[in-house]
Amino acid sequence: MKIVTGIILLMFCSAVFGQKNNIIAKNAELKKEATGYSFTEGPAVAAGGQVYFTDQPNDRIYVWNEKKGTSLWLEGTGRANGMYFDADGRLVACADLYNRLVLFDEDKKMRVVYEDFDGKHLNGPNDLWIAPNGGIYFTDPYYHRDYWQDGHTELQDARGVYYLNPEGKVSRVIDDYKQPNGLIGTSDGKILYVADINDRKIWKYDIQPDGSLANKTYFAPHGSDGMSIDNQGNVYLTMGKVWVYSPQGELIQEIEVPESPSNVCFGGKKRDTLFITARTSVYTLKMNVKGVGK
Repeated sequence: MKIVTGIILLMFCSAVFGQKNNIIAKNAELKKEATGYSFTEGPAVAAGGQVYFTDQPNDRIYVWNEKKGTSLWLEGTGRANGMYFDADGRLVACADLYNRLVLFDEDKKMRVVYEDFDGKHLNGPNDLWIAPNGGIYFTDPYYHRDYWQDGHTELQDARGVYYLNPEGKVSRVIDDYKQPNGLIGTSDGKILYVADINDRKIWKYDIQPDGSLANKTYFAPHGSDGMSIDNQGNVYLTMGKVWVYSPQGELIQEIEVPESPSNVCFGGKKRDTLFITARTSVYTLKMNVKGVGK
């Protein structure tokens, strides 16, 4: 019995550590791509593999190209934070200067997508994910901003998560969190992962046909600022370091970063470069897995 137990344990350890060794490319090293920012956030990958990210306190969006490096894309973004590209290649952002969802068209003009739930301003949209059907899930925590006008207070009765369906109707789909923050969904549009950052928990939901959420299930510890997912279904969290969990909720990788990471996505032409925003800098790491979705 002891021999059989030992063999099973050895097989389990080999599987776990083998997966650990497999998701990062052989001999890959973390590379600092650019630095000198105030607080980087919101990485979003465009169709060509370029990654757009924000320097949120300075109200700027930058773009990283794996061949050309990093350059300023836009200044004056409504204090863009979390971002994601829609199916038409437009950059959609949580912009908390006026507590809105906005998008930037091909001429970099900003348009309001959504604001004011139940006639009251949102708390401050933070992160978003666009489902395959075009519906948008976004978190609305409350982080007081010193650039808000005098008298701005928290008006919503919950720090919630909202769903904007393709027809433009908005519903609050989560209302029981301490502080929702990062979120990401699977490429088939069936599962949504959401972080309650102040409760240090990640929850998993089944997405229903109408966009509502069902079967709330505990997925992983840690809160998370931003999140991503790869083509094996592994979920990437940012809390002190980058934590990678399998679809079954098993920790398979820890990625140390010189600065505390705020968000992640997969970029590059082959989508095999993990792009990490981390305080004053942005970093990349070559992977064996690839990102999914836009």
